[in-house]
Amino acid sequence: MSTLLQRLGAWLHSQMPTHAQLEANRFTAPFTRRPELFRFTRRSVPRGVAVGMFIGIFALIPGVQIVGAAVMCVPFRGNIPLAAAVTFISNPVTTLLIILPVAVAIGNSFGYHADIATVESMVREGAGLAEWRVWMLTDTAPAVVIGLFIQSVIAAVLSYFVTVWFWRYWIGRKHRARRNRAPFRHLATADGPAKVVEAEKVEDREGIA
Repeated sequence: MSTLLQRLGAWLHSQMPTHAQLEANRFTAPFTRRPELFRFTRRSVPRGVAVGMFIGIFALIPGVQIVGAAVMCVPFRGNIPLAAAVTFISNPVTTLLIILPVAVAIGNSFGYHADIATVESMVREGAGLAEWRVWMLTDTAPAVVIGLFIQSVIAAVLSYFVTVWFWRYWIGRKHRARRNRAPFRHLATADGPAKVVEAEKVEDREGIA
């Protein structure tokens, strides 16, 4: 379990855009001046994951996802780098094999008869914003949009609560590890314990902020 979580954390970290990268983008640069949107706390992390999951599934247009995640993180006070990383949940493989088929099935349950072939072709070819705008006027669009919206809302809600659980599990694990180290504190220097306690207080504030 811990190995799986470590691998997931490493993958998310590798996908996160850096502060400098976001600052270099003219659309996301205004948000880089708000440090609260870059902190990893028990509130900002689940919100960032939920925002990234919603945008990643609902907005399939290349170049829109990171900007959309950053914009949506502002009112929800989510973590922007984490939200941007989670948007990569949608990629050519997951989109063609999972996201689009599920979206079409949901949309068609409302009485539509969507043709998924055109959408799959646009995803494979990396269609731009202009092509997606034209596609929005077709009969297939309502079914796919409704399906993507419902799917993204459900995924965002589920990912929020899973992340809340993970955060509590991670903090609890750190506390247990700290208690296991307690018997060895007497080996520290005279001013060592005070420094350890102070560091732990700072760590706890970060974890519950």
